[in-house]
Amino acid sequence: MTPRAPAPEPKAPPMSTPAPYRAFPNSFRQRLLAGETLIGCWCSLANPTTTEVLGVAGFDWLLLDGEHSPNDVTTFIPQLMALKDSASAPIARPASNNAIEIKRLLDAGFYNFLVPMVESADEARRAVAATRYPPEGIRGVSTSQRSNRFGTVADYFKGINEQICVLVQIESRKGLEAAAEIAAVEGIDGVFVGPADLSAAFGHLGNPNHPEAQAAIAAVFKSVDSVGKAIGILAGVEADARRYLEMGARFVAVGSDLGVFRSGTQALRDRFGSGG
Repeated sequence: MTPRAPAPEPKAPPMSTPAPYRAFPNSFRQRLLAGETLIGCWCSLANPTTTEVLGVAGFDWLLLDGEHSPNDVTTFIPQLMALKDSASAPIARPASNNAIEIKRLLDAGFYNFLVPMVESADEARRAVAATRYPPEGIRGVSTSQRSNRFGTVADYFKGINEQICVLVQIESRKGLEAAAEIAAVEGIDGVFVGPADLSAAFGHLGNPNHPEAQAAIAAVFKSVDSVGKAIGILAGVEADARRYLEMGARFVAVGSDLGVFRSGTQALRDRFGSGG
């Protein structure tokens, strides 16, 4: 009797691999200026593995946080490496509007920035200047760094100023009052509302959904829209995120790695009760 041939092994489905984010020219900035709605996520865990997992998920952008997370340039670089093949555009939030820190993050390979606590047009201009080489700005020159692939990117110095995306955060009463002037500064590509700090500034710490806080957020939206710039916000609750999208937000962070990990692990434990 002729032995039966073994059944062929089932073929694995092809991997879905969207095109990686392109920094030069900057595809995130191009999409933002073209009016696309871009959905992002916060990276707070300062870990290249968790950042890589978020990069696989397909968010349009990921915020790598240096203000409220234990990050610095030495922890940012491994996360940038982890996102090398991802479609998600990395955005750095420095600890403050500090030209030296921003210069180091530029050289480390960031093309997109979210600068916190900007309260005036002058502060917005300072943020833009920190990202531009002279004569348009004050960025110091290193001829070989990660941003230009160690000197191998053709025409890097001719075109880099136009490829850096600068977003600024409004999260105070002063910022709210100057929102239109801040948004109108040349080189500011978008304005991001910090709902936690802005609500605290109005006396509603921990309650960004208070009517007075919501009125302040709506006022920022209106001011920024009046000068034709993109508006963004962080909203970890789906209903809030969808409301802000309906209000006209164009780049919205809909959660964070820390939030997903915390809620997911607690939900897993709770499913087994006190004794399984």
